[in-house]
Amino acid sequence: MYFDKNIVIEKTFSFLFSKETTALDIAYGTDKNFLYGCAISIASLLLHNNEQPLAFHIFTDRFTPDDEAKFCALAEQYSSNINVYIVNCQWLKKLPSDKNWSYAIYFRFIAADFLFNVTNKFLYLDSDIICKARIDELITLDTRYVIAAVVKDRDQAWWKERANKLETPEIAEGYFNSGVLLVDLTNWHCKDISQKAMSMLKDTQIQKIITYPDQDILNILLKKQVLYLDKKYNTQFSINYELKAPKGHFYPTPITDTTIFIHYIGPTKPWHNWASYPCTVFFNTAKTHSPWKGVSLEKPSTANQLRYSAKHQFKKGKYFMSFINYCKYFLMKLTSVI
Repeated sequence: MYFDKNIVIEKTFSFLFSKETTALDIAYGTDKNFLYGCAISIASLLLHNNEQPLAFHIFTDRFTPDDEAKFCALAEQYSSNINVYIVNCQWLKKLPSDKNWSYAIYFRFIAADFLFNVTNKFLYLDSDIICKARIDELITLDTRYVIAAVVKDRDQAWWKERANKLETPEIAEGYFNSGVLLVDLTNWHCKDISQKAMSMLKDTQIQKIITYPDQDILNILLKKQVLYLDKKYNTQFSINYELKAPKGHFYPTPITDTTIFIHYIGPTKPWHNWASYPCTVFFNTAKTHSPWKGVSLEKPSTANQLRYSAKHQFKKGKYFMSFINYCKYFLMKLTSVI
């Protein structure tokens, strides 16, 4: 294994309220900005799969006493097991990252190493994914020779563009999104994926061609070794698409009755207080069935969030609030330049 858990994991919190044999282990990698989303994602899975004994593993860099109390209450509420691992992130910060992709994207590799010999397979989910149905098929799915079961991302034109950019012709047959990964741990370690990924990420020549660090690397490494799942397991939708809809209308979403996982891509997330649309009802439903039911949605705190908040408030006809947020946005941009 590439990652030594005795060095990487600084502290562990375990909230164990189930003695049943685990049906499926589910892992998340999140920093402080996505822990709220991670909590409600777990709540959504438990809400719709209460007959399945699920075990959760959260790899994060921050965990407050309030977080500890609420995650413990969530595990107790659904008679589930939730484990939280505090990650030493100093050396991860040397890997490629930017304002859109923090070092937390590499937690999925830590999860794969940490859970080896604990379970045969695990489901990795991004924290901005909400479950709206049962996941029985994933629990029983045999990945066999496949390293990960994922969803094809976008279309053939996109795959070809990524194949050319990443100098990997096989990607033209399908480029996947790394937000949903069903990982066969035996195959993962036989192929030494974590070691290879870390080596590639440190390669300055490869750093020049990748755009989505972890996702690009996984697509290169797992070419022709992927079992593609139906789109219902990674139905992607950006809440910012709502800004494109005519006044008084909502943007058509790909979310259907058969959708299982909704992936809220883009900078606006359902836990933001300017993201109140019909498309976020699934997040809000799970929130009301969790210890976070009385917790307010997050206010904008960065320049980018203030800008999008202002746009959404304007679309909704909340012109005064939109004006205030635009003023805060310009002030923050101005002070950052001075």
